[in-house]
Amino acid sequence: MRTPEGVTVTLVRGDITRQSADVIVNAANSSLLGGGGVDGAIHRRGGPEILAACRELRASRYGKGLRTGQAVATTAGALDAQWVVHTVGPVWSSSEDRSALLASCYRESLRVAAESGARTVAFPAISTGIYGWPMDDGARIALRTVLEVAAPPVTEVRFVLFDAQAYAEFEEALEALEAQG
Repeated sequence: MRTPEGVTVTLVRGDITRQSADVIVNAANSSLLGGGGVDGAIHRRGGPEILAACRELRASRYGKGLRTGQAVATTAGALDAQWVVHTVGPVWSSSEDRSALLASCYRESLRVAAESGARTVAFPAISTGIYGWPMDDGARIALRTVLEVAAPPVTEVRFVLFDAQAYAEFEEALEALEAQG
C-alpha cells in the first residue's frame, strides 16, 4: 500500500535484525541499555557500538532515560542499517487508553528517521510483546499512524513481523484500512 505522500508500506515475516534498511526501529525500554525481545536481539546482533552510543545518550541528554512515545537515533553497529531508532512503547492497560503514546512511537520514529535522511525504515510491532498490547489493536494503530504521517525522504516503511500470528493480524489490519480507502 502507498501513503498519500507516495511512501510504500509493506509487511514482511522475519527477523528484524536480518533486515537491510537505512533505519531499524528498536522497541526499546526507557533505560536504552538493552533488554529482552526485539531490544535484546538488536543489541546482541548490532554489537557493543549500539550500547556504547546508548550509554552516551544516557550520560548527556537522557539521564533519566527515554520517555514513552519518544524516539532517538544511534549507530546501527553491525546491523545492515545506518541507524537504529530507539522508541519506548507504552505498556498496555485495560483501564487507561494509551493508544496516543503508541502512535507517537511510530510518528516520532519516522520523524527521527526523516531527519537522518533515511529512505527505508523497518519497524517491529511495538508494545505487542512483553508490554502486552493486543496484536490486532497494535497493528491497527501502527498502520494507521504510518499511513497518515510517512513522507519523503522516507520511501519505504516495512513492518517486520516475527511470527505468523503477528503477520496475519497486520495483514488483516492493512486490508481493512485499504477497504476504507
